Amino acid sequence: MTTSPATPASIPDKPSLDGLEDKWGAVWQEDGTYTFDREIGDRSKVFSIDTPPPTASGSLHMGHVFSYTHTDCMARYKRMAGFEVFYPIGWDDNGLPTEKRVQNYYGVRGDASLPYDPVFEPPFRGDTKSIKAADQKPVSRQNFIELCDELTVKDEEAFESLFRRLGFSLDWSIQYRTIDDHSRATAQQAFLRNLARGEAYTAQAPGLWDVTFQTAVAQAELEARDYPGAYHRVAFHRAGADPVHIETTRPELLPACVALIAHPDDERYQPLFGSTVRSPLFGVEVPVVAHEAAEPDKGAGIAMCCTFGDLTDVQWWRELQLPTRPVITRAGRIVADAPEWITDPDGRDLFARMSGKTVHGAREVVVDALRETGDLDGEPQKTQRKANFYERGEKPLEIVTSRQWYIRNGGRDAELNAALVNRGDEIGFQPDFMRARYANWVAGLNGDWLISRQRFFGVPIPVWYPLDEDGEPRYDAPIVPSEDQLPVDPAAQAPDGYDESQRDQPGGFTGDPDVMDTWATSSLTPQIAGDWRGREAGTSSLFDVVFPMDIRPQAHDIIRTWLFATVVRSHFEHGTVPWTNAAISGWILDPDRKKMSKSKGNVVTPEDVVKEHSADAVRYWAASGRLGTDAAYDTGQMKVGRRLAIKLLNASKFALSFGEVEGDLRAAVTDPLDASMLAGLAEVVDAATAGFERWDYTRSLEVTETFFWTFCDDYLELVKDRAYGSRGESAAASARAALRIALDALLRLLAPFLPYATEEVWSWWKTGSVHRATWPTADELRIDGGRAGLLEAVGAALSQVRKAKSDAKVGMRSEITAATLVGPSHLLELVRTAEDDLRATGRITGELGYTDGDEVALRDVELIPFVKPATS
Repeated sequence: MTTSPATPASIPDKPSLDGLEDKWGAVWQEDGTYTFDREIGDRSKVFSIDTPPPTASGSLHMGHVFSYTHTDCMARYKRMAGFEVFYPIGWDDNGLPTEKRVQNYYGVRGDASLPYDPVFEPPFRGDTKSIKAADQKPVSRQNFIELCDELTVKDEEAFESLFRRLGFSLDWSIQYRTIDDHSRATAQQAFLRNLARGEAYTAQAPGLWDVTFQTAVAQAELEARDYPGAYHRVAFHRAGADPVHIETTRPELLPACVALIAHPDDERYQPLFGSTVRSPLFGVEVPVVAHEAAEPDKGAGIAMCCTFGDLTDVQWWRELQLPTRPVITRAGRIVADAPEWITDPDGRDLFARMSGKTVHGAREVVVDALRETGDLDGEPQKTQRKANFYERGEKPLEIVTSRQWYIRNGGRDAELNAALVNRGDEIGFQPDFMRARYANWVAGLNGDWLISRQRFFGVPIPVWYPLDEDGEPRYDAPIVPSEDQLPVDPAAQAPDGYDESQRDQPGGFTGDPDVMDTWATSSLTPQIAGDWRGREAGTSSLFDVVFPMDIRPQAHDIIRTWLFATVVRSHFEHGTVPWTNAAISGWILDPDRKKMSKSKGNVVTPEDVVKEHSADAVRYWAASGRLGTDAAYDTGQMKVGRRLAIKLLNASKFALSFGEVEGDLRAAVTDPLDASMLAGLAEVVDAATAGFERWDYTRSLEVTETFFWTFCDDYLELVKDRAYGSRGESAAASARAALRIALDALLRLLAPFLPYATEEVWSWWKTGSVHRATWPTADELRIDGGRAGLLEAVGAALSQVRKAKSDAKVGMRSEITAATLVGPSHLLELVRTAEDDLRATGRITGELGYTDGDEVALRDVELIPFVKPATS
């Protein structure tokens, strides 16, 4: 091993972390330090990363910094370990968070009925606080989409600036937006193939619906929350017999009741099975039936099934083949006209009083009527019930019947479900216990993946429908584009064989009005980043080089959405898993141990934190958190990281200050202490490498940092005098060579964690980038004569020397004229080997005796206190 000599002029007088982000960020960009070599062609030499595309809807938070740093540490290690790292970056533009942000930022809301205004100017541009929906100015679909596109681009520019400052070694030439033409075409192409194979389908079916955002909601987006309600004990009537009482929190659904249901083993209701009862107020005959999902010990033990009050109603409706009698609209209000199944005149009059009211308003009408008729047994009893919410919503979800698009995911197919569970076994989950979360989620699915959304800013469903002579869509005969026509927008383009004059006209066509769920696009990030569409068209071979990818990093809360959805798409399209490993990070917690999130208002934005502590310091904090483990936001840990980075700069300057060493550095190392230090560093290299290979980068940092402080506190002090030449040129050359060899390896070991400080030091005496250097090996550090434990033994003795002077309250430059070192015999033997270095460092000028003992100690110490010379 040879090195170029350090040039003193190239080493700053006072090394500092200040300005390193700007300095080296510009160099890395100009030099293309992290650019992926597209010509490599050999999959075995590539490490590919399915980078999470952050949602472009505001600002990033410390959770992003935490998890993205984990991935970057692995990327940097793999690059130094000899792999060509495919490390793209994308931005998740489409989705409800973006639309909400645009509504608040510009003060607008989309209205599909309005024409496009090419010169439209929004009422606000981020210069107002959140305004009520009723005060938002309605704009056309296209105007709204343009504003979404404009704002996400601004957000992405800010995100990119922060990611660059944090030193993420992304290849910025491989960048995508989930709403750009390439991403939309990829998502539409995958959907059309799902459709052609029968994996995607459209159906009129009951589904979860958010009345606030006016969109369907998938099972994976549910959040169960406590919601105040009240139990109402209500009487259903039987001819010539006592009434049957049920308890319900939703009496407003009485007109939607289709059955009463009890458990088949419940002796109280077995005589009623097969009979009918009449609903109160509305007089509709409904059957009494049995189902094992009924809970005998809950309420009255018999429940009314409505279409639809909750997911259990949907299960009963489907399995018992009950009629459909919906009364709630997509707007969350009661339908305008009394349905045909209500024939009782009084019931129809009551329904007219409910018509158009909200669920809450209708409930008040029904409860008052039940009181008047005596069908309410007692008064409502307040309770806290669990209700399903959309994870971003504020009101309980309703279940409404609508036409939606689905992709099969095993929720209704046991064979497919088992296959997708087995796919999880093909993925190396890091940590492994996260595998159970995947398996449990898949096994517990009860329906297919709902992918259509009633929004504006998203990837359009690429389908048109022919209209019959009555102007009704023929959903069984969809018109689809060819793959080379993608992307398409059915709301703005006519299909082949039609023109715009035939839109929404009898005998013409209509475009599907919906867009895809954001996960339907994000589930294709490997295909988007890897240019699968180019491979299919025969214009690119990149996909074959990077797929299946090596790692999917993500948080554990989206195993059920992003991770599972990506597995589903890859299973159908490629017959394989999309990546071989999934690295699952934990959450960042606030001081109250609560998850940091924008919705909770407890987030810390990273920009100021990075400026205050430095990117290296923030990365140190993040890298100290293990995969799968939640971590506390801790500025104290960042201060430790900053101290480490500063010490690296200063210690490196000191280590390089002794002058150059000619020739082979390894050959110059002749002193046992120097060889011992390098032997210890070789063990660190082995441990750090093993840590990275186990995805335990935190362990790699721990062992390297521990050695580094020993190197600074003990070794540098022990060899300083010798390195200056006090014991001859050969002894000095040994120390200087060992310092440079160790510094070379330490910089590479710390490079994944502290990219700026390590690159700065590397530039003082090396050419090229430390981040393109090879990962150190133990063999390059092991030198004949290196005795394990020698540095530790001498360090322990030096510690006792320092303690003796501290106890005597004298300065460290005071002389020790006599002392006895006590300790185990094997340790004393090692210390004798490096006694000259110990004497020089500890200023031991007199006799040093050795006595066997159980613990290391310095006794019988005689001192001459150091007196600072007076200055004239």
